[in-house]
Amino acid sequence: MKYSCKDWELYHQAGLDSLYETVGHLNLFLICKRPEPSALRPLPEGCSIRTCRPDELGVWKHLAAEDSCADSLTDYYERVYAGNREEQNQAFFQRCLFLCTPSGKPVATGLTWLSYARTGFPVNTLGWIRVLPGEEGRGFGRALLSELLRRSDFPLYLHTQPTSVCAIRLYSDFGFHLLTNPVIGYRKNDLNASLPILEKVMRPAAFHGLRFSNEGQALHQAALSSRISEF
Repeated sequence: MKYSCKDWELYHQAGLDSLYETVGHLNLFLICKRPEPSALRPLPEGCSIRTCRPDELGVWKHLAAEDSCADSLTDYYERVYAGNREEQNQAFFQRCLFLCTPSGKPVATGLTWLSYARTGFPVNTLGWIRVLPGEEGRGFGRALLSELLRRSDFPLYLHTQPTSVCAIRLYSDFGFHLLTNPVIGYRKNDLNASLPILEKVMRPAAFHGLRFSNEGQALHQAALSSRISEF
């Protein structure tokens, strides 16, 4: 199966396209204790950032993941962000950002969230960062992440997969370190299995610029407080 995104192209160029779906299920965890100031960027000229409106859940789902993932994304929203199926959590709409082109079209999204607050172990997390495939390479992701980090508290954690090559490189630029803890909550950390793959699909300078941290204990304890993965 061929995907219309830069990450799949990198796997294809490395001769690893057959692994793309499989390694997309591997877990990677990152921490940012403080953002790298030199990585921050302003918005591209004419672009704007705004919050997601309550009537735009469909827009968010289209931006945040492949359309084939809409049902699972709906379930995740209802379990983690909405509180219950009748009420929408207003905090989600205060935290979820859209980056819009000069015409006002949303082309990228991302949010920060206080995960596990309901279980008494609040941690700051970053999630659902995505630029529409046709809009990649125009600086939207870097500008959006810059704004999210300006608004966030730290340390900030995130979960990703080794298929998110461009995002991992971006996170590294901004000061995120890959966690080396073998387990985070109820999920295995697949760092050791992922690194040989990332070495083949990333540019050498980007791969060798990856940094690591064993400071995942607070995240691990928070994630153990709920069977629902909140990041």
